[in-house]
Amino acid sequence: MTSAALIILSIAAFCFLYRLFRGPTVPDRMIALDALLVTIMSGILVGAAHSGSPIGLDTLLVVALLSFVATGAIARFIEQRGDR
Repeated sequence: MTSAALIILSIAAFCFLYRLFRGPTVPDRMIALDALLVTIMSGILVGAAHSGSPIGLDTLLVVALLSFVATGAIARFIEQRGDR
């Protein structure tokens, strides 16, 4: 079951990477980056649940904080630039 979840998350990550690099606008890329980080967090969570070890949860917390800060920084950049 863990393998199926990781395969689905990998497919989703590749779709988000495609949108991140080919997105026509900055907001599209921002949403793709945020979704990619959520997918990475889900993969870390699946790995931690599979191993039964809480070691991955520290990494999960760091990635969540980075995602939050990155979303805020990019939103501020878009607001100052006026790109919609």
